[in-house]
Amino acid sequence: MTIPTLGREDRAVIPSAYFHRFIPGTSPDKAPVVMLHGSGGDEHTLVALAAELSPGAPTLSLRGTVEIDGGFAFFHRRPDRSLDEADIVARLPPLAQFINSVLIGHGLSRPPIAVGFSNGAIMAAALLLTRPTLFSGGILLRPLSPFVADPSARIGAQPILIIDGEKDSRRSPGDGARLAERLIQSGAAVTHHVLPVGHAITDMDKQIARDWLVAR
Repeated sequence: MTIPTLGREDRAVIPSAYFHRFIPGTSPDKAPVVMLHGSGGDEHTLVALAAELSPGAPTLSLRGTVEIDGGFAFFHRRPDRSLDEADIVARLPPLAQFINSVLIGHGLSRPPIAVGFSNGAIMAAALLLTRPTLFSGGILLRPLSPFVADPSARIGAQPILIIDGEKDSRRSPGDGARLAERLIQSGAAVTHHVLPVGHAITDMDKQIARDWLVAR
């Protein structure tokens, strides 16, 4: 996979720290969860979802660094709404380092599970594909592949759950399936569901994700 690059001036404006919320949790034996919100969200958006999916788990909920739609995102899109791959790639190192530093700083040595929705799911997929040792698995809600080219690196048999919405007007048919195939080609153990819903997270998503986490 050819990695796009940014110029020096573009890289210089990418923050290395993130507004976030950390909840220690009441069950330190559970894997921590790292929450990455969708476009327009912030560090508070998915905190309640984390508690529903994995009650008591240590939780790190991040705010993206790109201002958009009255909130935030984890990367830029181009004017035609296509993904800006160079921007995604440039934002991966500081995000990965920040996640690792916060968890270590709180005394958590167990690799976390990434939980991403929409824009956050795309960023989580990019992290899983390029930094496989950072997480022990991932839940990707309404994702699409962050990269045009197929990945060349092997990421090991990481468990990854992908949930698509059949009526999702913000995704093209097969987006999730294409990402699932790329992850499988990289060695991941992917579970893929397509639900009769739109883009928003539903009770069906939550139940499937809870069951998947329990099985881990």
